[in-house]
Amino acid sequence: MIPTLGRLITISLFSLSLAACSSGGFGDSLFGPKSPEPLDAPGVDLRVQGADNLETGHRLMASGQYELAIRSFNRAAIDRGSVDAEILSGIGTANLGLGRLGQAEVILRRAVERDGSQPEIWNNLGVVLMERGKYADATQVLRKAFALDNGESVSIRDNLRLAIKKTESFGASSGSTDEYKLVRRGSGDYLIRSGL
Repeated sequence: MIPTLGRLITISLFSLSLAACSSGGFGDSLFGPKSPEPLDAPGVDLRVQGADNLETGHRLMASGQYELAIRSFNRAAIDRGSVDAEILSGIGTANLGLGRLGQAEVILRRAVERDGSQPEIWNNLGVVLMERGKYADATQVLRKAFALDNGESVSIRDNLRLAIKKTESFGASSGSTDEYKLVRRGSGDYLIRSGL
């Protein structure tokens, strides 16, 4: 009698599994109302241009997502096939945001070598130098940024004033909470507090 019961259970389970595999599924009879037709996922439109990695990097910088910004700037370099001054400036500035001052200085100096006509890059290099306590060097670099900008940027002017003040009062309290203003090409500034 037990083998017969086992066969009956096996046949019942087999029948249920076949019913589930059929095109109609279980329907309304066993497990409630039948589910609606499955939805197809939309296709990918390959004609659409993807997001600009350089602009994405700048937006990530503005939101304080420095690691992600570095990745985005690296992808922008791959897209362009070269590393230009704007990409180097973005990577260097992101490293400053992460507190990697040595790396930031090296990368921003490379950016200035590639394109020394951009006041934004000079400004951000000056901020790194201030962070590293190189106030005299920062003053010279920020003077260069101010001259290239024709004195139009309030951020660069404020950073230059701060560098001059720090140079004059070298050795004063190092625990200040001054705000340096990082500048990017185009519209928008980055703001990083000196207490990184």
